[in-house]
Amino acid sequence: MKTYSVKAKEIKREWHVIDATDQVLGGIATEAAKILMGKNKAMFTRNLDTGDYVVVINAAKIRVTGKKLEQKMYYRHSGYPGGFRSVSLSEVLSKKPEMVIEHAVKGMLPQNKLGAAMLKKLKVYAGAEHPHSNIAAAKQAEA
Repeated sequence: MKTYSVKAKEIKREWHVIDATDQVLGGIATEAAKILMGKNKAMFTRNLDTGDYVVVINAAKIRVTGKKLEQKMYYRHSGYPGGFRSVSLSEVLSKKPEMVIEHAVKGMLPQNKLGAAMLKKLKVYAGAEHPHSNIAAAKQAEA
């Protein structure tokens, strides 16, 4: 008996909508990463992008535990002397709440070209409105 291997043309992509209202950041990121990688499917293959599209809405309404709003920091460096910058989670949530979820999910995906391809299927929006609603509704109407 041979081991079944998924071909790229056999992969069917679906759209999943996750409402982030009053949900913990890590839980949302974990669920989104699983769907993006395709680990929720029986045909999961580590070397292929078998995952689905994920739309996260209400990113501005996420919840974090403990003192993370003040203590969690996001760091970056420009590469130049004195180019080190740090921003707290509360500042990022007020300016760009989408970045918080994107950053958390990116850390849970493979750190290679395959992970970059998976991350492109993640769409995050601060409010409840998103331009993919017609696609998700059409997919559900087919089923």
